[in-house]
Amino acid sequence: MTKKEFVDLYFEKGEFATKADAERKAAAFLAVLEEALVKGEEVTFLGFGKFEVAERAARTGRNPQTGEEMTIEAKKVVKFKPGKGLSEAVNK
Repeated sequence: MTKKEFVDLYFEKGEFATKADAERKAAAFLAVLEEALVKGEEVTFLGFGKFEVAERAARTGRNPQTGEEMTIEAKKVVKFKPGKGLSEAVNK
């Protein structure tokens, strides 16, 4: 699903005056989610799931083109753990 398709569906299911209004609300939601994750906060929606930031440790890997061993630096990654309600809905 693309962002446009999401906004179209969001507009249909929500109570928005215009599609532009729905797009602004969706963008605001995503901005708040991003801001919280950048701060290292967990974002939990009961029954839907939890977004959190985790540290991925540095590790040794190989360059797939040359086979040369290289170090992959540590970094932060966003993880999502689905809630019970979402898991059940997907598995119906």
